[in-house]
Amino acid sequence: MATLKLEIVTPEAKVYSEDVDMVTLPGVEGEMGIFPMHVPLITQLAAGEVGVRKGGQDFFLAVGEGFVEITGDRVAILTDMAIKAENIDESKAEEARKRAESRLNEKLDEAEVASVNASLAHSLAQLKVKRRGR
Repeated sequence: MATLKLEIVTPEAKVYSEDVDMVTLPGVEGEMGIFPMHVPLITQLAAGEVGVRKGGQDFFLAVGEGFVEITGDRVAILTDMAIKAENIDESKAEEARKRAESRLNEKLDEAEVASVNASLAHSLAQLKVKRRGR
């Protein structure tokens, strides 16, 4: 069976690099399912959940915004955040969500609004992944 090489890189580290059967990811136009031999594509990644199927098992990562390059045998994700479900601290993510939502009620300039919105997107992505299946 054909596989894809999935590589997920953040500014801090290479978070993931393995051969997988399928990847689902949050594109800016909606969720995309990527199988081996997918048409080549470069697209923007939205904050959300990346799903990975490998050997009949599914697992998930919370990701921030970024870019994705897809070739027939490779998916390369460059993002500002990528955290495996088992590494997410739900209480910290919930606290971050609450802080970001309360900050949006303050008088902020454009740069601060963008930063707070990014923080909110990161915490919501983590909570979605951590709470999956409940």
